Amino acid sequence: MRDNNDSSMLYLSELLMQHHELKTFDELVAIIKQNKQPEIRFFRMDVRPPFQDTPDNWEDRLEAAFY
Repeated sequence: MRDNNDSSMLYLSELLMQHHELKTFDELVAIIKQNKQPEIRFFRMDVRPPFQDTPDNWEDRLEAAFY
């Protein structure tokens, strides 16, 4: 669990835990785009997405979706 000081940070691991229904990398990208909020300024990719279709450049793609 994150403390209150991390409220401006979105963690990939927490997003994946909240969305067990995700089956593909593209679905994850869509969820990240939907979770854009003004108070969340940072995105921490603390785990590799567990999908078979996760591309080699997954970090770049998720960062682009967030920002």
